[in-house]
Amino acid sequence: MAKRFGPSNIAVIGMEWGDEGKGKIIDFLAEKADFVARFNGGNNAGHTIEAEGKKIVLHLVPSGVMHKNKLNVVGNGLVVDPKVLLQEIGFLEKNGKKVSPDNLVISENAHVILPRHIEEDKKIGGKIGTTARGIGPAYTDKAARIGLKFYEFVDDAVFKKRFGEEEFYQEYKGYASALRDYVGDTTLVINKALDNNKKMLFEGAQGTLLDIDHGTYPFVTSSSAIAGGVCTGLGISPKKVHSVLGVCKAYNTRVGLGPFPTEITGAIGEKIQKTGKEFGATTGRERRVGWFDALIGKYAVMVNGIDSIALTKLDVFTALNKLKICVAYRHKGGIISDFTTNMKILQNCQPVYEELDGWWDDLTKIKSYDKLPNNAKKYLRRIEELLKVPISIVSVGPKREQTIVARSEFLI
Repeated sequence: MAKRFGPSNIAVIGMEWGDEGKGKIIDFLAEKADFVARFNGGNNAGHTIEAEGKKIVLHLVPSGVMHKNKLNVVGNGLVVDPKVLLQEIGFLEKNGKKVSPDNLVISENAHVILPRHIEEDKKIGGKIGTTARGIGPAYTDKAARIGLKFYEFVDDAVFKKRFGEEEFYQEYKGYASALRDYVGDTTLVINKALDNNKKMLFEGAQGTLLDIDHGTYPFVTSSSAIAGGVCTGLGISPKKVHSVLGVCKAYNTRVGLGPFPTEITGAIGEKIQKTGKEFGATTGRERRVGWFDALIGKYAVMVNGIDSIALTKLDVFTALNKLKICVAYRHKGGIISDFTTNMKILQNCQPVYEELDGWWDDLTKIKSYDKLPNNAKKYLRRIEELLKVPISIVSVGPKREQTIVARSEFLI
């Protein structure tokens, strides 16, 4: 089991291919935090929160916006579509959530997604199943050192000289004007807050297997989605990350193309997909579903240094007679016990399963771990045994109150 840290700063990281429920978990934890800081990605993320009788989907604004008196930071590791960000701010305000420079700050070093990035992504992104939101091309420009940073974007003289897309200039000039007061030195803001012992949540987007370096390349995103990305995406020392909370579902899902060893087809797959409402928050695409893969789980624990796990959507398994957990792969007559991102191997792997008994109880109104059905607890304990990490949170529904704290010592 993981060591107890008594954390005040927690990185919340997806353990799979994204869509694990990070938005809900961050929203749940944010009540006790002072800052929520997003460190990677762009509006290819979709964090869904159900609270206060409303369903809110966020793409760029950190999930702490659902609470008062939290500073939400859009870090330097992001690429930001200013049009989408302003639409999101307007959407939040229409839903009673005040957004201003008092509770949202954008890194002056974050890069701007421009119309040409979106057009380029529409042409090439479909080959690997991207969201076609301009994310990859914007990161390409960043790596090529020709990208446009936010401090340049909101400086009209610099922006006009560097923009080069006259047909969009007036439109984007207006976006720059509207966002100017939100832009600041977030690295300094965050580090000063950390020096003053402010409690902080580092909000990850996408998931471990979508990480540009450690994911199932080329079927990945264009940024660092693992815990290491917190430091580069926000400009902080690794020493400031006190604990890593990994988020995973009771089963696996994947949007887009690429190998998926435990994928379920047929009636059971359709039932899980329907009950779990497995449709992308950003694109609306159907998510592929599969049994829990312990090899993926162990890999995520290893590369992120995960201290505890928030397991979501356990309720979706109600009324399934048998459940399966993948504990190894078969490959060319041999057995593989560790996950690999080598596509030549992964695409030819077959899962080796353990089977567990299911349960028929409705979990959605259960408030404590002890009240869960015995077979549900056996399922959770088996995951803990295989991953050698405790489960600190169990989610039994999409709403904020449908969250069971199993091990509070790993949380803020």
